[in-house]
Amino acid sequence: MSSNQSASVQAGELKGQAEQKGSQLMDQASNAAQATKDQASNAAQATKESIQQAGQQVQEKAQQATEAVKDATGMNK
Repeated sequence: MSSNQSASVQAGELKGQAEQKGSQLMDQASNAAQATKDQASNAAQATKESIQQAGQQVQEKAQQATEAVKDATGMNK
């Protein structure tokens, strides 16, 4: 085998290795992006639930305050 053929074979092997490594890196990047998307979605859901809970608590306190005013003014009889 001549040195030109040997260099060509070696270049082909290196090209294949580079393509394989590139494919692996793209898969890793895709997996990382999906994981980040999932974490963001979970955080958004948790925030939404916290806001809903806070809203319910405010509504309950407002109802309690309304009842306290009615009791204090005699309107609840």
